[in-house]
Amino acid sequence: MVFIVLFSFLVVQRLVELFIARRNERIQKEKGAHEYAPEHYKYIVLLHTAFLISLLIESSLQGFSLSPIFGILFVLFVVLQALRIWTIHSLGHFWNTKIIILPGADVVKRGPFRFIRHPNYVIVALELIVIPLLFNAYVTAVLFTILNAWLIRFVRIPAEEAALKELCNYEATFKSTPRFIPNEPERP
Repeated sequence: MVFIVLFSFLVVQRLVELFIARRNERIQKEKGAHEYAPEHYKYIVLLHTAFLISLLIESSLQGFSLSPIFGILFVLFVVLQALRIWTIHSLGHFWNTKIIILPGADVVKRGPFRFIRHPNYVIVALELIVIPLLFNAYVTAVLFTILNAWLIRFVRIPAEEAALKELCNYEATFKSTPRFIPNEPERP
């Protein structure tokens, strides 16, 4: 029962986020924004869809058993959801699942963006670990953490940052803000 409730929540949440993303895409494109590096988006959708399927299959094979530390993991999950909402709210109409850039727009540096450049990617990375661990789905946790890390690190972030650097005030706004960890020392 716990699995069904949480899994249903995740599916509905992702569908609502896609609705918000499409609305924001329309709003931004009406203002002159464009989509950048669209070729990789299908892989992000595939990764997240496969994650949910893998979570369902592996959890069912485990008998939908709860982790011995379910309470701790669930609290972490709730905190991640609060951070996710804070991130989406902070970006407002600029939030999207695609790379939609409005040339000349000021880059958002409020909310969690005051502390790190990519809070949404950190949140998703942590969710891909925490959610499967709630139900002892260790293979799903490891596999999708690795796949997501590769896709985000070597494809998504380079494409997003290149577009933001070219079309917005990204470098000036985030020159002293770490990518993923608050107070992370700058690398040469």
